[in-house]
Amino acid sequence: MPHARSRRTIPVDAAAAAALLVAGCSSSSGGKKADEAGNGISAGKASTPRMTVAMITHAAPGDTFWDTVRKGAQAAAAKDDVKLVYSSDPNAGNQANLVQNAIDQKVDGIDVTLAKPDALKSVVAKAGQADVPVVGFNSGVSDWKKLGLLEFFGQDETVAGEAFGKKLNEVGAKHTVCVVQEQGNIGLTQRCGGLKKTFSGKTDILYVNGTDMPSVKSTITAKLKQDSSIDFVATLAAPIALTAAQSVSESGSKAKLATFDLNKDLVSAIQSDKIQWAIDQQPFLQGYLSVDSLWLYKNNGNYSGGGEQAVLTGPAIVDKSNIDKVAAFAAKGTR
Repeated sequence: MPHARSRRTIPVDAAAAAALLVAGCSSSSGGKKADEAGNGISAGKASTPRMTVAMITHAAPGDTFWDTVRKGAQAAAAKDDVKLVYSSDPNAGNQANLVQNAIDQKVDGIDVTLAKPDALKSVVAKAGQADVPVVGFNSGVSDWKKLGLLEFFGQDETVAGEAFGKKLNEVGAKHTVCVVQEQGNIGLTQRCGGLKKTFSGKTDILYVNGTDMPSVKSTITAKLKQDSSIDFVATLAAPIALTAAQSVSESGSKAKLATFDLNKDLVSAIQSDKIQWAIDQQPFLQGYLSVDSLWLYKNNGNYSGGGEQAVLTGPAIVDKSNIDKVAAFAAKGTR
C-alpha cells in the first residue's frame, strides 16, 4: 500500500473483517449521531476501534464552502467512530505548522488540502517518517503523488476551467474577467488557466483580496466601469460570485456572471438568473470520502485509485436546467 510512496501490507484480522460487515449495514446504535452530524445523512456506525483523524485545510475565515466540506467529514466520522479534529489557516506556513501539530499529537491519519504544495512538502514527508497516513483532498490534484500522499479526492481544476471556457463559448461570450481571490493558490491559477485555454475570446485576470469583501466589491466594480467590453465575469468561489453580482449591478455593466462552487445562497441566484451557472465539485463528498478513506485504509488496507489515480468529485455544471434537483440538498448545506 503506498504511503509516502512506499509499499507495505496492513494486516486485517477476522474481528476487523467482521466489523467491516457491520459497518455496511444500518445500526440503531450509531444512526442518530451520524444523522445529526451529516444533516440527515446516515449509514450506520462501525464497531472498529476509535481512531483520530486531523483535517487541515487552507480555508479562510467566513468561506462557507468549508462548512459543506466539514459536514461531509462529520458524517463519515460519525459512521466510522472517528474523532475528527478540524483546523485551518489560509497562510501556508501556518497550515504546515498545523500538520506538524497533528503529527506530534500522534493522530491516526491526516486529511490535508494542498493549495500551496511546496510549503507543505517537508511536513508531509515528516508524517510519512512518523508512519501517519496522509490523504489529500480539494486542492493539489497535480501534486499529491509527488508529495507521497496515500490518495486524493477532488476535481482536476484545469479540466474544470476548460469546461467553464467551453461553456462561455456556447453562450457567445467575447470578453471575460477571471477573478482570483487568493494569489499563489495553485488550484485557482489552474481554473483560470483552463478557462483561458478553451475560451475563444479575450480573458483578463483580476486579483482581489478574498478576505475583504468590501474590497472585492469595489475592485470588480472599478474593473467593469473601466472596460465596458467585458461581457462575462467568472469568479472562483460562491461568496465572491454573490459579491460580484452586486458589482455588476452597481457598475451599470451588462456583463453576465458565472462561478465555480455552489452554496445555498447561490441556488436562488441561479434560479433568478443573477448567476448563469456554477461548477460544482461536491465539497460534501470530498470531506466524506477523505475521512472514510483513512478508516478503510486502517481497517481493511484499502486505498482508492490504487495510489496512482485521483478520485474525481467534479466538475459538474449546475444551471437553470438542473438547479431544482440540487436545491433541497443545498438548503441543508450538503451541496
